[in-house]
Amino acid sequence: MRVKKRLLYAVIAVLNAVSLTAALALTIAGSSIARTQSYNRAARKWDRDGESSQISCYFSDDAGFTTDGVYALRAHLNKTLQDAVSRPDGKTPEIPDAYSTPIGSDLITGDNTGKGEAELTAVGGEFFLFRDFRLLSGAYFSDRDLMQDGAVIERSLAWTLYGSANVAGQNIYIGGVQFYIAAVIDDPTDKYQKRTINELPRVYVSYKGAEQLPSVRYSSQEQGYGGYTGGDAPAQLRKVSCYECIMYDPVENFAYSTVNKYLKDMYKGKYKAVNNTKRFTSSAMVKAYKKRSDYAVRKDTITYPYWENASRIAEFKISPLYYIRRLCFVIPALTSVWLLWVLFRLAKKGGKAFISTISDKYTKAAYSRRQKKDNI
Repeated sequence: MRVKKRLLYAVIAVLNAVSLTAALALTIAGSSIARTQSYNRAARKWDRDGESSQISCYFSDDAGFTTDGVYALRAHLNKTLQDAVSRPDGKTPEIPDAYSTPIGSDLITGDNTGKGEAELTAVGGEFFLFRDFRLLSGAYFSDRDLMQDGAVIERSLAWTLYGSANVAGQNIYIGGVQFYIAAVIDDPTDKYQKRTINELPRVYVSYKGAEQLPSVRYSSQEQGYGGYTGGDAPAQLRKVSCYECIMYDPVENFAYSTVNKYLKDMYKGKYKAVNNTKRFTSSAMVKAYKKRSDYAVRKDTITYPYWENASRIAEFKISPLYYIRRLCFVIPALTSVWLLWVLFRLAKKGGKAFISTISDKYTKAAYSRRQKKDNI
């Protein structure tokens, strides 16, 4: 009987050890994949105290979300946060944000003979705060710059045009329009990002700079806006397909709920909101596993940028690992319940023995006192 019990205990111990080891291995594997998607950690770069969340929103082509929508959303977020947060200094935490949209491809030339085609993206706000680009030379532009004719280009294009990555300040021409190279960034190196991009390098210009491009103006004419000669940009030039912000979270999910509720009322079914900060948590990954079919069968017309597609691939890879990891805790959990039951029985049995011992001692003491009294 004792041999059988020892064998049973040994089997239980081995199963628990294997389960916990498997859970640890799956955690390490999932975490290593999540770390490659560093663009989801912009809030941690901005707020070292970890009290803010990064929210990203992606819009379908027919959503009609423009730069005017960005300004309205900014005002709403600042007002909501001001009402929710009371600080001794009376200041409301900043809400850095960014917006962008792809504007096609065009021929890029330099002052030398180099030339090459590249994909163009119009960006606004603190766009480069949210990216995990590796800066090779120069500095990023922003909305605060007086001149909006800067461009950020990838290393491969810099080498095609000038034979070097250290070319910040040099001129480039996009469709014949002159820009200066504000910064050179490295090409995407993450394997998931590489799977979501084509062979063309990428160029990032401001919305104001994009208004000068003939290809964008021509696209606007095709959309029925007529000849664009300056002034207020038509909707095609103000279109926003990606909006991102970092917002202070006084309570859990405050930032995500605030953004999502505002957009849901106006763009229901035409956008997707993501809480990047909590994206790769265990609970989020288990939920993602249950919705894996959404990755295979798309029910929306949203075109995601390559960095978001890379994170979606990572989610697809990680979610089954975390789901299996949760199953690995079943045996340790059942073992814990069994041990608590055993301890309870031992305590109960021991408690009865203890009470019985105390009772016997008390009875003997009382009998001894009576004996002494009788003898007297």
